[in-house]
Amino acid sequence: MRVFRKILKWLGLTFAVVLVLGGAFIAHSWYFKPVNINIFFARSFLQAALESPEMLSSIHVLEQFGIKGHNAKLDDASMAAGDRMFEHLKKSRATLISYEDEDLSEDDRMSKRVAKSLMDMLLEAEKFRFHNYPVNQLFGVQNGFPSFMESTHQVHNVRDADDYVSRLSQVGRKFGQVLEGLRHREQLGILPPQFVVTKVLEEMRAFVATPVEEGILMLALTDKMKAAGLPRDEQQRIAMEARQQIEQTVYPAYGALIAYFETLDDKVSENFGVWALPDGDELYRLAVKLFTTTDYTPDYLHEYGLAEVARIQAEILTILEAEGWDVSRGFFASISELAEDPRFYYSDSSEGRDQILADYKAILDEISQGLDPYFDVIPDIGMDVKRIPEFKEKTAPGAYYQPPAMDGSRPGVFFANLYDIKATPRYSMRTLAYHEGIPGHHFQLAIQQQQKNLPMFRRLIPAIAYSEGWALYAEKLAWELGFQDDPYDNIGRLQGELFRAVRLVVDTGIHYKRWSREQAIEYMINNTGITESDVVAEIERYFVMPGQALAYKVGMTRIEELRDLAQTELGADFNIREFHNVVLTNGAVPLDILEDLVRQYITRAKQGQT
Repeated sequence: MRVFRKILKWLGLTFAVVLVLGGAFIAHSWYFKPVNINIFFARSFLQAALESPEMLSSIHVLEQFGIKGHNAKLDDASMAAGDRMFEHLKKSRATLISYEDEDLSEDDRMSKRVAKSLMDMLLEAEKFRFHNYPVNQLFGVQNGFPSFMESTHQVHNVRDADDYVSRLSQVGRKFGQVLEGLRHREQLGILPPQFVVTKVLEEMRAFVATPVEEGILMLALTDKMKAAGLPRDEQQRIAMEARQQIEQTVYPAYGALIAYFETLDDKVSENFGVWALPDGDELYRLAVKLFTTTDYTPDYLHEYGLAEVARIQAEILTILEAEGWDVSRGFFASISELAEDPRFYYSDSSEGRDQILADYKAILDEISQGLDPYFDVIPDIGMDVKRIPEFKEKTAPGAYYQPPAMDGSRPGVFFANLYDIKATPRYSMRTLAYHEGIPGHHFQLAIQQQQKNLPMFRRLIPAIAYSEGWALYAEKLAWELGFQDDPYDNIGRLQGELFRAVRLVVDTGIHYKRWSREQAIEYMINNTGITESDVVAEIERYFVMPGQALAYKVGMTRIEELRDLAQTELGADFNIREFHNVVLTNGAVPLDILEDLVRQYITRAKQGQT
């Protein structure tokens, strides 16, 4: 209750109202139906957030109120916690729909619709809550915990450093809860593909084989304490305690997971899509629906992907021919020849990798200075470019973006994978920077966070088709605005779009048409020109995240269609800055809701109300 009282203002309820209505009102709002839907949104978000101390550390907003206890804790990963989450979700949905639309403002009706859509999707997926692989080659506690401690847990004083050690002491509990869930999945007949077991074992064995002093957990803590200027004697005390926890708690927790995966190694031998799981076909159809927020069928997406692959490959060959390349042998031979040209690569050295990061920053600085004619809302906070931590880069994706802390204490970060230098040709760098950074994910996520007029849940929730669709749209937008005037940079852009079109084919191929891992790898290599190391990582990603890869191309296509609609309807009155405002300032939403928002904008623009 004390926490609720402190945070209500931050969530959108004015302090004056809190003072007037007093404790009885707060108690009623916490335990019963709030009288106002925005109080309901605030309460629901807060109740969910208090169940995840790791999320609270990530968004980093409670600290300004002197609330820091969560920074000493790790999430509850037990099956019982999942049960409580679904039970709470059902109760919250019942409360939500009890608010009558006619009693709500237009903005509140939209928030209700977004919340209901999110709740419905989660509840529809409850049947399949165990149909996943929570420890895999991409994510899970085995690499998520060290990454969280290195990139998210902040150390500004002795208490923060002690909290770091406290979190180390809880690893055994959390890993044990994850292990409980893995054993339950095994009883249900839900086992991961063989390559998952092999790669997770390789990753975890390498982690525990690293001397404590050289591991990321110890190095991150000592770097953070030094940067914070903690007293030397405190640094020594805390380092000793951390070392003890890593040796006596963390490494044994990894040992228990390793032992379990060694038993799995004798039980799995195939690499099948989710069709091989109980009710797997139904699961995949639902995954397609939830990730794309459309009613597209796997058949439709497979055929659309094939058509887009042919179209984009033809555009690339046209550019190569215009640049003097012999394209008579077809796409694969032509793109492979381009990929082998040494002029497009950096040196395979620490200096070369440092230069890649510096050039990414220069690319982002350049486009940041030229976007004013196209955006009048920009992020309040900046972003940085960093290398993906080396301990996990071998199986990590080519890049990813980490949103900023909401209190401004941590910028957004574009993480680039520099493991394989051949996976970063110069002509692909602009496209990747625009996608992960500006005006892609950094614009979308940072602007979403800063919309103080929206309920907090709308400033934080994801919608994959929307967010990844925007990032892919941003790649093409940068080209339209003249930031990729070099023909080879345009090839890099088209390769990025081709990559997402191929995803439609291979994701549906693996999980719907029952392609083998090798068949999917061969198709992607032959039709993208991407390095084999990247292709293998991508295909194996699709095995453990069925349907997610479909969202990119579907989302981009829909945003382009909506812009075309606005341009057609408004003609000379179309304003691209206003269109981008509509897309970016309403939070992440399903594509059908985004369409309604754009149509509302068109109506207002015709009436001269924008």
